[in-house]
Amino acid sequence: MANIKDVANYLIALNAEKSDEGESGLTNLKLQKLAYYAQGFYGAIYDKPLFEDSIEAWTHGPVIPSLYQEYKHYGSNPIPHNQSQYHLTNDEMELIQEVYDVYGQFSAWRLRDLTHNESPWINHERQAEIIPFKEMKDFFKTRVR
Repeated sequence: MANIKDVANYLIALNAEKSDEGESGLTNLKLQKLAYYAQGFYGAIYDKPLFEDSIEAWTHGPVIPSLYQEYKHYGSNPIPHNQSQYHLTNDEMELIQEVYDVYGQFSAWRLRDLTHNESPWINHERQAEIIPFKEMKDFFKTRVR
């Protein structure tokens, strides 16, 4: 199982590659949503979590509290790419890459709006309520072909 920091570092590295092509930086809000989508799709495809950390339904959508704490000092500013290492399997990297390719094109606020229309967040929208992994997995299975 991957570590959430490895997932985050890989997403930051993917974004840094795209930033060279003129795309905007990765904020904490956007990172949260991309990690949420990676967890959901990984669960739907592999029937197990990508990472162990829980995801909670906060006001602005799904949030991994430990990841939020790690990057909250950046506020709404982009998180710089610091060449951190990540230890992921090929399957993990492929799935995260695919999630980034599909969802990374959207702004943080657009991703927030998308998650606000999905049942895992809607069913647990009280602040800091945990979104059960099984519920996420079942929802994302409806999104995989």
